[in-house]
Amino acid sequence: MNKNYYFTWLDSIPWSMLILGSLTLGLAPFTPPHLFEKLGMLVQGTLSQPIDIFDLLMHAFFPILLLAKGLREGIKRAKQSS
Repeated sequence: MNKNYYFTWLDSIPWSMLILGSLTLGLAPFTPPHLFEKLGMLVQGTLSQPIDIFDLLMHAFFPILLLAKGLREGIKRAKQSS
């Protein structure tokens, strides 16, 4: 099995969908962004309720995928140029 097999699904996701998802779900509700609130709770050690953990994962899903796709593209371009 090809070692890049597991990343083909990430390559198939359009950039526009990841950016739109990151801007809408990642930043909603926009005052203050829920994701930043939950990350603050995580840093403070007060993120203990299951609903809060689920909420953090839900709001962070698209930004994490966007970051992963960006890193993958950067690594692929670096390998091609060398």
